[in-house]
Amino acid sequence: MPLSPARRAAFEILRRVEDESAYASSLLATLDDRLRSDDRGLCHELVLGVLRWQSWLDSVLEHFAKGRLQGFDLPVKLALRMGLYQLRFLSRIPASAAVNESVNLVRAAGLRSAAGLTNAVLRRATRESDYDPAKKISDPLEKLALETSHPSWLLERWTSSLGLEEAGALARANNEPAPVAFRLTARTKDRNNEAPRIIDELTAAGLEVERSKITPNAWRVSGQGSALLRNFTGAGLLYLQDEASQLVAHLLDAQPGERVLDVCAAPGSKTTLISALAPRATIVGVDLHEHRLRTLRELATTQGIDSIQLAVADATGALPFARTSFDRVLVDAPCSGSGTLRRNPEIRWRLQASDITELAMKQGRILAQASEVVRPGGTLVYSTCSLEREENEGVVGNFLSEHAEFDQLSLPGMQTSNLEADLATTTGALRTWPHRHDVDGFFVCAFRRRQ
Repeated sequence: MPLSPARRAAFEILRRVEDESAYASSLLATLDDRLRSDDRGLCHELVLGVLRWQSWLDSVLEHFAKGRLQGFDLPVKLALRMGLYQLRFLSRIPASAAVNESVNLVRAAGLRSAAGLTNAVLRRATRESDYDPAKKISDPLEKLALETSHPSWLLERWTSSLGLEEAGALARANNEPAPVAFRLTARTKDRNNEAPRIIDELTAAGLEVERSKITPNAWRVSGQGSALLRNFTGAGLLYLQDEASQLVAHLLDAQPGERVLDVCAAPGSKTTLISALAPRATIVGVDLHEHRLRTLRELATTQGIDSIQLAVADATGALPFARTSFDRVLVDAPCSGSGTLRRNPEIRWRLQASDITELAMKQGRILAQASEVVRPGGTLVYSTCSLEREENEGVVGNFLSEHAEFDQLSLPGMQTSNLEADLATTTGALRTWPHRHDVDGFFVCAFRRRQ
């Protein structure tokens, strides 16, 4: 019996996520266009669902496999996770199909001897459909970690700063699909009435399109019609980007004639938006890797932008520019990505507590080097897609204590008329949260160099 294309593709993506430390979102974005729309949808559902619920799935499978799961070959574990996810979370899929397809995946992986085991474990899961491994756990934090499929150490961090109830709300939000958001690109500005036409066509195709509640000129879309969305994206007329990510470029507030530096620019989502918002500014993008800058250049070309200047540099060291030579500088720093777990669920299984400390040190070095090229009276913006205080308030506090020539700005005072009031922190920075605002978790802070 041939394997379904959706399950075969999902299995291969999950294997690469495990074996190669690849990112599921990148692999899903390059899915073969020959897959039918429903197969693409099922593949996305299986990959992201299995990664989100991995620890819960493994706990259930450990019970049905009588404690032997950790000794199974990776293809067997992946097939079992996929099968159990379908049995417990996708009611529209018959149990027989979920079991049989998982067995076929094991056989296709060359492990025919494990086919009977796979069948037995999933058949037992079918019979005992009400088994809940969290019922026997009394510790509230440990129970929440299993129920929401998050590492205990990460939930403990969030609980200490947010409280158990809100930490639970955040974790549950991380297990929901992220909304699809987009912006119209610079290319649409070159065509009369192009923007209204695109919105009208998306609506006519059955999609629900609404303006963002937190970001100017950003849109949120839902419903059927993903093929048309892909067509517009491929043509460079719109670009899929989370609303909070877009907001960072708006907060930088680049103006015509200014020199603007994006220090950690690749892959270019924010760089190209900065250029679209300020086409008469001089935009320079810096990244550590040449191949990532090539990706940025290709993205800019697709969106109809040819004015961005690029440079390879290690931003943790001295930048290859004269001191105080830029009007505005953006440091969208490499971070833990803990605010993007809806889109990148594998991060929760890779991240370690020690990583956060190391990243905060790296972020501090980058911010300090970037500050050297900000002119007197110029603006420096620091952002991450992390929820962790060490990477955000901690980095900002250390920077201000060591750089008396900079003052922190109050971000809501910038040109962001449709910001929700609760985005602002008590210190004048800005935060977005998946469970509060239904966008990625971002932190943004701005500074001005004294005259």
